[in-house]
Amino acid sequence: MTTVSSATARAIYDSRGRPTVEVELRAGDVVGRGVAPAGASTGANEARERRDADGRGVADACAAFAREIAPALVGCDCRDQAKIDRMLIELDGSPQHSRLGGNTLIATSLAVLHTAAAAAREPLWRYLASSNDLAMPLPEIQIFGGGAHAQGRIDLQDIMALPVGAPDWPTALDWCARVYRAAGSLLSDSGRLRGVADEGGFWPDVAGNEAILGLMLQAIERAGLKPSDDVAISLDVAANQFYRGGRYALKADARDYAPAEWIERLAEWTDRYAVCLVEDPCAEDDRANYAAFRAAVSASVVGDDLVVTDAMRITVAANERLIDAALIKPNQSGTVSGARAALDACRSAGIMPIVSARSGETEDVSIVHLAVGWQAPMIKVGSITRGERTAKWNEGIRIAERLRGGGAIRPLSPRH
Repeated sequence: MTTVSSATARAIYDSRGRPTVEVELRAGDVVGRGVAPAGASTGANEARERRDADGRGVADACAAFAREIAPALVGCDCRDQAKIDRMLIELDGSPQHSRLGGNTLIATSLAVLHTAAAAAREPLWRYLASSNDLAMPLPEIQIFGGGAHAQGRIDLQDIMALPVGAPDWPTALDWCARVYRAAGSLLSDSGRLRGVADEGGFWPDVAGNEAILGLMLQAIERAGLKPSDDVAISLDVAANQFYRGGRYALKADARDYAPAEWIERLAEWTDRYAVCLVEDPCAEDDRANYAAFRAAVSASVVGDDLVVTDAMRITVAANERLIDAALIKPNQSGTVSGARAALDACRSAGIMPIVSARSGETEDVSIVHLAVGWQAPMIKVGSITRGERTAKWNEGIRIAERLRGGGAIRPLSPRH
């Protein structure tokens, strides 16, 4: 039985202690649940959440689900993901899904997907896969958290380990865990251990943005690993957060930059500290300098706020040679089908899709199944600590054991 017989929405809590929407569907003897994550730094064009008047609760979103979405879902075949996702978008009928809420829509869309996989008696990654030639994505793991994830302690938002030399998923996680522990010991030894940021990376108690890059290199080396060869550095700059009046104002460095100056400084850091991926180096509307930065560095440039998991925006940005990769965040799109279309647009344009979680997460592990089933080359979840993060990394271990290659990681192509 694949016909939806009941549909319920409820408020549960995310990793920042904020309510979020969980949708539960029943079809025959199976149940599927979907949960909406939430971001701290968001693009202007991504799907909008529906929140209560206090700006935090989701009672209104759950009520809207019960009033409008649930009656439309009952009787639908959960296997027809595209049809149901179109229905959700039509029901909402507003720009950026703001009426019913992108959070309501993505929780519903994910619940439909989970119900269909359960009805097929398959794990979600297998239900999604189009072939048996499956490999694990390369994990991108936060070591230090800054920007909006750490109350602006430094301006750079994520300083991450990318285990490019690891042959398989267990080794990749082990190396990143070693780097994480080494970073903690470096902070402890210098009396600067101050806890963690939103995604579990260490709170960056350093003097300025460049200092954190130097500390990251030290952590890789203290872990007994080789920078670039074993573990490279990737950055989420999240430049929207400090772009003011046409200039880049870095609070941690007590100075601001004209765009050309900022591009030059960031390119220097990228070369000096063996950075191989740079996400959102410029503000989402600063397209000319996106292109200038990409031309100035050998690292791969990743779009997030620039493209917000939108197939057309990804295609345009790739054609303008602004990016080499794009994040795929299902809640930015509002539906699973929209996220898949964005991933397919990356492949059509010859750039790399990176399936990504958000800073506000739960124990839900859908994102790992999407990355494996859709054969994304990379996945970004957060740090190697905190339950909402380790739930996903540990689910990857379980999936890796079931793949033919024993969790082998598919090598990235040049410039990726």
